[in-house]
Amino acid sequence: MAAPRILALESSCDETACAVVEGLFVRASVVASQVELHAQFGGVVPELASRHHLTAVVPVVREALARAGAGLDEFDAIGVTEGPGLVGALLVGVQLARGLSLATGLPLVGVHHMEGHLVSPFLGDADTPAGEFVPHLALSVSGGHSELVHVQGLGRYEVLGSTRDDAAGEAFDKAAKLLGLGYPGGPVIDGLAAEGDPEAVPFPRAMLGSRENLEFSFSGLKTAVAVYIDQHGQPSSRQALADVCASFQAAVVSVLVAKLRVARRRVGASLVTIVGGVSANRGLREALAAAAAKDGFTLRAPPLRYCGDNAAMIGGAAALRWAAGARREPPVEVYASLALDEGRARG
Repeated sequence: MAAPRILALESSCDETACAVVEGLFVRASVVASQVELHAQFGGVVPELASRHHLTAVVPVVREALARAGAGLDEFDAIGVTEGPGLVGALLVGVQLARGLSLATGLPLVGVHHMEGHLVSPFLGDADTPAGEFVPHLALSVSGGHSELVHVQGLGRYEVLGSTRDDAAGEAFDKAAKLLGLGYPGGPVIDGLAAEGDPEAVPFPRAMLGSRENLEFSFSGLKTAVAVYIDQHGQPSSRQALADVCASFQAAVVSVLVAKLRVARRRVGASLVTIVGGVSANRGLREALAAAAAKDGFTLRAPPLRYCGDNAAMIGGAAALRWAAGARREPPVEVYASLALDEGRARG
């Protein structure tokens, strides 16, 4: 049976994306970023995000089709993110998908945004071989999510632990804002951390007291950065700034890795993946690689181009669902909030 051919759309937050995939092989992936638009405000402004999607979505579809050398008559279905996300942003992608479906007769496959991220480490393209989507333990870390997910199969997800307050990526952005580093903060802190001493500032590691607790909390760490600045002032040199960044990043990474190691032993997973925007963090990747070598598990991470929000991962998830028998007619729905382990994400 030939791999399903999917035209995929993603517009859940501040990236407008379209991709052409065949199964888990990416023929084309186009992402229109809004980073510069939102940087002046220090974070995503929902109304501006929606307006940008409106102007960007048709051009990215055209570019993806052109890069793949594909016409609309070559697809089996259209995959689109239906949640969770910003309602206005989601509506842009879903409404275009509905229109394309009505115009072409192609069926729609609604995809949970986080399910797309779970698929991302298994995507392949001209530079990376595709993998098989098999049971594993996933650490999902982004601006809106910090979750440990036991992936038992397509649509069979058990969330073992999640954040009680700030997500990891959110904590990076807030710490960067406190340090005057701009938005988004993760890449800047990661770069400076490589130059600093991770033990220079004794930032707290929250919720590590109980080995049974797989929840996360990073709001206290953000507050600790604010208190440090209040007591010591803004770092007076690049080295001092690098030391604060390295210490902050080490605190986040150590908690993520410690919780993941406990979860992996609990479920007995031999394969672990790291997904989401923060999966691009070099410090986190290095720490997880060291844990994999020590504990004897296989670590798989998406290429950097598929770490952030993109439509290739949505297309991959849609292809898996199509191959498994998903045949949802339009209209798909839009969900601002949608749990991964219940409702539409389940098989």
